[in-house]
Amino acid sequence: MRVVGGEYGGRRLEAPRGRSTRPTSERTREAVFAMLGDINGARVLDLFAGSGALGIEALSRGAAHATFVDRGQPAIAAITRNLEQLGLRERAQITKLDVRALAPHSDTYDLVFVDPPYGEATDLGPLLARELPAQLTPGARVVSESDRRAPLELGLPTIRERRYGDTLIRIHQFATR
Repeated sequence: MRVVGGEYGGRRLEAPRGRSTRPTSERTREAVFAMLGDINGARVLDLFAGSGALGIEALSRGAAHATFVDRGQPAIAAITRNLEQLGLRERAQITKLDVRALAPHSDTYDLVFVDPPYGEATDLGPLLARELPAQLTPGARVVSESDRRAPLELGLPTIRERRYGDTLIRIHQFATR
């Protein structure tokens, strides 16, 4: 697995050991960032971060800072190693946390990646729909990845949707009320 584009394009990334993580494919990451366009200066939240590939890709393409959240120690270790190998540790924060315990805090984000385990997406949708808006800046975009047969429902307006095999990618736009 490699960083697809930006400053660190072509550099290798390590995936967490074990079978509990399903990294987003390079092809899908490339398509997501083509749909997103310019993300220079964005503050990024990568939920269910796994290897950190999505957040690292954002940093490589000009995001100012990324916060990585995952509950698994193998994922936390892989994210840490990936950030250190690329020299990105100063532009990142890593939080070991089950997203079910996500509570609103003072940090808000311009771009959020939500890629839960496919089997948990249906159950996590209502929780994320309730808690995620407090983490978003006005106009923030949320990229969700889920199985097309059991899509993640976030309750946010969808501005783009694409399918890649069994993977469904949705880009949502947060609008203030």
